[in-house]
Order: sequence, then C-alpha cells, then structure tokens
Amino acid sequence: MRHFGHIAPEVRGRLFHQQPCEFTADSPARLLSAALGATLYSPATRPRLADDIAKQATLGVVSMVLCLEDSIGDEDVEAGEENLVRHFTDLAARPDVEPPLLFIRVRTPEQIPDLVDRLGPAVRLLSGFVLPKFTEERGIGFLEAIAGAETSSGRRLFAMPVLESPELLYRESRVDALEGIARAVDKYRDRVLALRLGVTDFCSSYGLRRAPDMTAYDVQIVASVIADVVNMLGRADGTGFTVTGPVWEYFRVPERMFKPLLRTSPFLEGQAVGLRERLIEHAMDGLLREISLDQANGLLGKTCIHPSHVLPVHALSVVSHEEFSDAADILRPERLGGGVLRSQYTNKMNEVKPHRAWAERTMLRAEVFGVANEDVGFVDLLAAGISG
Repeated sequence: MRHFGHIAPEVRGRLFHQQPCEFTADSPARLLSAALGATLYSPATRPRLADDIAKQATLGVVSMVLCLEDSIGDEDVEAGEENLVRHFTDLAARPDVEPPLLFIRVRTPEQIPDLVDRLGPAVRLLSGFVLPKFTEERGIGFLEAIAGAETSSGRRLFAMPVLESPELLYRESRVDALEGIARAVDKYRDRVLALRLGVTDFCSSYGLRRAPDMTAYDVQIVASVIADVVNMLGRADGTGFTVTGPVWEYFRVPERMFKPLLRTSPFLEGQAVGLRERLIEHAMDGLLREISLDQANGLLGKTCIHPSHVLPVHALSVVSHEEFSDAADILRPERLGGGVLRSQYTNKMNEVKPHRAWAERTMLRAEVFGVANEDVGFVDLLAAGISG
C-alpha cells in the first residue's frame, strides 16, 4: 500500500517531486507510525464490515480501527466480536483485496487473547489493538495481553494507547499520570506504535464540546493537555513516540457564526472554486485548520470518524517542495558542524543544529507521504484525490 495509491500513476507523476513509498503491515515500526495518516474508525458491528474495509482501501485509507468500545452499546459487544471474526475471515479469503492496517479497539485486556485465538489464520490481517483510557495502572494489563497474544499467534501486534482519562486532564494529577504512562509505554517501547489523544473524553469531563468554528486548540483546557502530552511523550531525542491528532466530529454545518477559514486565492489558482465551497459546506475549513495546528504542535496523523476527513489529512501531510529543500539542505553531511544558511527559497534562515530534528522528522514524513512538486499545493492534492 501507499498514500495516494488510489490515484493514477500518471497523475501522481505530475503531483509529486518524490512519490510516497510503498509499505506493508510488516514494514519497520518507525515507518508505520509515521504512515498511519488518517486512521478511520468504524463500529465493529457494521453488517457489511468486510466490504466497507475493502472499499475504503480503494479510496486511499491506509489504517482503520474497528471499535468494540465507545462506538457501540454495552449490549452489542458480544455481537460485535462475532461480527469482527466473521468479516476478518471473509476478508482473508479475498486474494484480490489488500486491506489497510487493521486495529481492534477493545474494552478489556481479556478480549485480546480471546479475539486473536478466534481469528485463527485471519489474524494475519491484524496489525494490533487500540487501548482505551490508558493509564499506567490500567495499561500494563493490556500491554501484557498483547505480548502474550503475539507470542501465541506468531504475528507481530502493535499497541496504540488512547490518552483520554480524567487523570490526564486534572491539573493536580496530570504530571503523575503522564509519568506513569511514560513508564508503561517505555517498558513496551517496541510494541507501542503511536499514542492517540481522546479529546472528546477530555471535553466530557467538563461538559464541553467544541463547535465547528473552533479547533481543539481554541479550547484552552484541552490545548494544555495536548501540550503536556507532547512535552513529556513526544520528544525528538529518541525517547518520544508518535502522537496522533484528535478526532474532528463534524461532517456538515447547517449554519456558521464566523467567517470561513479558507482563503479564496489558492482555490482560484487551482481552478477549484467549487471545491472550496464544498469544503466550507461540510465544515472542512475547520478540519484543515486543526490539521495544520496538529502539525505545528508536534502531532502526526489524525483520528477520523468519517471517510470525507481522510483526504484532507493526507493532503496536508504531504511535504511541500520548500520544506523538502530546507530539510535536505540542513541534513547534508558537510553541515554536521552546524552553522546558519539562507534557504534555497531565499525567504528564511536555516540554522543547522536547532533545525536538525525538524529536518529528520520532515524527511520521514516525505518518505511516507511524498514531496509535492514545486508548483503543487494542497488544493491540487485535494482535487486529484477527490477525482481519483
């Protein structure tokens, strides 16, 4: 699989200076953690789950979470498990389908070995588990269960803890909670693919819900948690993990209070005025702003609950030609001694030592999402992705 793999090769050739790389579920963890992109959530109870997964794969989705937790009722868990096993088996029997990276969001550690055992040979399609309301005390049991299931199945299985518990939100317990989480995930570092943020649960603790005109960063109590999570768990010194962006809840906005957040000029240049209108109509201008703020705050990828959110996440994850040029210049072997240089675009200073970690992260993103051609912007990527 590859990002933008659903687009015709000749179109990709026009869009990309460096095309996104190919990867599989067996690729190195460092690559997969960056490649998750827009991780699409789906209730495990969907009656045509295998068909849904196959369809989303053809539309550019590269990672999905099949949820047995908050997205279904307590009374539907058993049926959801049965549905998962049945549709995994169905999908495994389709040689012409290459599914996305598939994860199961469970409720309890006991579900992990049970589901792995029930999946049988179809476990080869499973990349791991999403662990809800993760804390040190609660999380160790989940991580131990994954380690045991990996041994019994012979299948590499990753964990994606979700940081969403009230202990992380409350000021008096946040540091202790983060230190505990850090101890737990560090112990199982090779098994933890990424950390996910559960902003909806954070808001729930205070009876809040951000409007479609607002991003998670406008809700200050949420923004402070994101900052502290990245501060303690997302460092670029080798101790950190990939931290993914929070979910965007909206698909369509009946009316808005504030002006749209999308400038007109990029869409005029791309001859895509109609695309701008559709994005605004479906609240995508707020999503696009939040994705940009995610990236500015050290997050990569995003939890998505609607297929229409996937392409914007991927389009804004592509490395621009200017970013690539700066990163490549900073990482030249002859620059190891440091120094300051003017960018090739002659519009900024590149300071080699302070910008090195940024350049390394940018090159990893370039590997999995590609580098746009010099005259290609996110509008062009969006338009091409929509048309296929």
